[in-house]
Amino acid sequence: MGQHTTRSPIAVTSAGAGRRQIFVSARRSKTAASIGALLTLIVITLNSANLIDVYGSPLVWGMAAIPAALIGVLIALAGMAPALKLWWQIVFLALAQFIVGPIIALNETTITHIVPTLQTLSQGFTQTFGSFKYVIAVIPPLGTAHGSLMALWTLNLWTAFLAGIFAISSSNKINLITVFPLALNLAASALLGTDHGTTRPACGILAMLVLVIWLSWRWQSLDWQRLASVIIILVLTVGLAFGATLIVPQHRLTLRDRYNPPLDPHQYTSPLSQMRSYVKYHKKDTLITVSGLPAGTPLRLAVMDRFDGNVWNLSDSSDASSSSDYRKIGSSIPASQDGRKFTATFKLHQGFSEQWLPLAGDASSINLSDTDLYYNTGTHSAIVPNSTLAGATYTESGTITPVPSQQEIAHAHAQQVIQPKAKDIPDSAGKLAPALTGKQSTDGATAATLATALKTKGWFSHGLAGDYPSLPGHGNFRIDSMLGGSAMVGDSEQYASAMAMMARELGLPSRVVLGFVPKDKDGNISKARTKQGKDGVTRTDFTGNDIEAWVEINLKGYGWVAFYPTPKETKIPNKNQDLTPPNPKTLVRQPPVPLVDPLRDKNQARDQSSLDGTDAGDHNGNAMLAKILEIAGKVAVYGSPLWIILIICGLILLIKAIQLAAMSRRGTSRQRIVSGWRAIDMLAEQSGIKTSGTRRDQAMQIGKALQNKQLDTESVTTFQTDTKDGRKQSRRHEKVIVRDNGNTHELTSTTAANSNINQQLQQLCREADWVAFSGKSPENTGKATDDYWKRVKAVRKTILAAQPRLRRLRTKLSLKGMFHMPHPIFNHTQQAATGRDGSDKPSQTENSTKRASILATVGQFIHKPTVRKGRS
Repeated sequence: MGQHTTRSPIAVTSAGAGRRQIFVSARRSKTAASIGALLTLIVITLNSANLIDVYGSPLVWGMAAIPAALIGVLIALAGMAPALKLWWQIVFLALAQFIVGPIIALNETTITHIVPTLQTLSQGFTQTFGSFKYVIAVIPPLGTAHGSLMALWTLNLWTAFLAGIFAISSSNKINLITVFPLALNLAASALLGTDHGTTRPACGILAMLVLVIWLSWRWQSLDWQRLASVIIILVLTVGLAFGATLIVPQHRLTLRDRYNPPLDPHQYTSPLSQMRSYVKYHKKDTLITVSGLPAGTPLRLAVMDRFDGNVWNLSDSSDASSSSDYRKIGSSIPASQDGRKFTATFKLHQGFSEQWLPLAGDASSINLSDTDLYYNTGTHSAIVPNSTLAGATYTESGTITPVPSQQEIAHAHAQQVIQPKAKDIPDSAGKLAPALTGKQSTDGATAATLATALKTKGWFSHGLAGDYPSLPGHGNFRIDSMLGGSAMVGDSEQYASAMAMMARELGLPSRVVLGFVPKDKDGNISKARTKQGKDGVTRTDFTGNDIEAWVEINLKGYGWVAFYPTPKETKIPNKNQDLTPPNPKTLVRQPPVPLVDPLRDKNQARDQSSLDGTDAGDHNGNAMLAKILEIAGKVAVYGSPLWIILIICGLILLIKAIQLAAMSRRGTSRQRIVSGWRAIDMLAEQSGIKTSGTRRDQAMQIGKALQNKQLDTESVTTFQTDTKDGRKQSRRHEKVIVRDNGNTHELTSTTAANSNINQQLQQLCREADWVAFSGKSPENTGKATDDYWKRVKAVRKTILAAQPRLRRLRTKLSLKGMFHMPHPIFNHTQQAATGRDGSDKPSQTENSTKRASILATVGQFIHKPTVRKGRS
């Protein structure tokens, strides 16, 4: 055979040359796999760079992104060792996901930053999926709070593993599948990221460039010696990538913009309605102590911009307003305002009963441990639902924005914003507003004039025991009675509500703010209330009497500017004054608020309950059902690692079924028959049967292994089938009995009469060899090929039946031989079957060079047997 011998199922090249060729091929395969793994690591890292600004810094992001991608790629490479394939890879993935990941993402819960605790493992398990919800619900940057890095770890680990599996394959077609996990990582990173991302064009172009170069190299279409073609490919790649960024709209879709947090602030009563209770029960009690806050700085509790006729409250989530847009925050808050920086420590004392968290200025970070904190960047206010804040201590860092001067306000115009329409504003407010302000040149001057008029013309009273009578509330009836009488009497609850209504009537964007201010005896803001200790740290105590409501108007260039329309607290009306009632001819008096308020929208009611006894009982039942459903949902979500295993097993079975169907249906008749034998050999490998050499050797090895299982057959029934020439041929319906260590397994199949498994294997082997090397197609091609595959499937069932149940399950889930290039002999037979040009006819050169070796080695099989249609 010498140097011109062509490889065939029987004859191979000399031992030395074959050994060298195998070593070179192995080295090339490992090199290609390493390059594919490196490509996966680079592209995954570039894709997930979109999340750098989500976590706040490259260092925090790199703690999880790079190790996760590296581990995923290494686990994929481990599959190149047959002993570590599939099941060991799943074990490695589970260890990386549920042990290594939590150690990195929840490092503060570990021992010496290395050894995981029970808390580390339990939180890591729950945060594997919960972290994704946290990432889109919390305002970036997140830092490492609440195990948020588990989302990045999970994303990079699994996509790197999946992409690595396809990237290290020696098949060019399988390499193409690498694009899909990489694209999944890119899309997920973009959806979890922010509107602007981190160097998006550079990362995207570089990732696409690397991917195109690698695929061109794998498909052997990139020749570095042809410099011009290489440059053209690179230029086209960069041009397409950059051009796509110009064609695609620049507005970026992120899940954070579409996700509505579960918090509903409208379930709470109007914050303004509880204002007077602080003065009544805690007038002299210290409720809040703040250290490190600049002197004279007010504190904010809540901001309200929706008036429904009875109360001021937060907007509904359906309204295009920001007052109800409360979101969880991470380690820091994006602060867009410039001003005086500060870091203050807050101490809340007994008596403070709000869910609204007192804050100052524009917060950049809030450190309040062990609570769910929601912050609104539009109103600079925060809420802590389902928690008692009395006794809490927390730290806030932020900026105090400069307050515009009276002259700057007088020259400012209003900045129009979208706000919910105020309902049922009393006529007295609409008539009095223009009378008090007159015709001002600017909106800022109008707002300042309105606040000054209310402050100077009104009178102050809380309406408590010993005070001048003043009804509580701030609805249309209460404001109408104040503005329509001979004297305006009330406190900041009424004056702030009145000014906000009158500003709306004048076309000014307004909202009501509730908070605490350091007052003097007149009720004005006083810096003298702030004391400075020996250590230089300022300290301010806020009492219940410091509760205050004020109005904010949005002015161009200054944002929301505060106005204080409440008269001095020392301006108390004399009881001997003649206070004439309002004139009904000039004012439209509104009737008292009825017990059942017809003006309230019951669907939007937030400040009172509409439940009677029956409804309350139904609500309890619904609450119990909701609780059960919530627990069931958590069990389903937290039990999802089992789903991963089931999904993986299902995917394996689906892939194997698709592959088997493709082998039996795609290609020419010769290719399908050769693939049929390959299907038998592949199943034998997956069953633990070691096969090697030619098809004849493989058939003997499989038959011997099955004989060791003591496989017998029993004839059950006999029936007849028609052959091509019309003859009847007897066939038997047999029950295959497999005895293995005392265990009996049964399989029913249809085979030729009087044949056993060895005869079937030898017959299938001979037919595959003849079809592969004879250069001829079997007679009655379609029917003969279908019959061949029927017998192939029967043999595969027999091989499976010869195994114990557990071994059979492992065989069905085994991936041996599926993602590897076929044996060189198989490649050779494929080329012999189809020809160099891919046609159904082999080339004459190949036939002439192969014929000598084939006839010398498999002469006994070249008697041109036809693929049996009945009996061979």
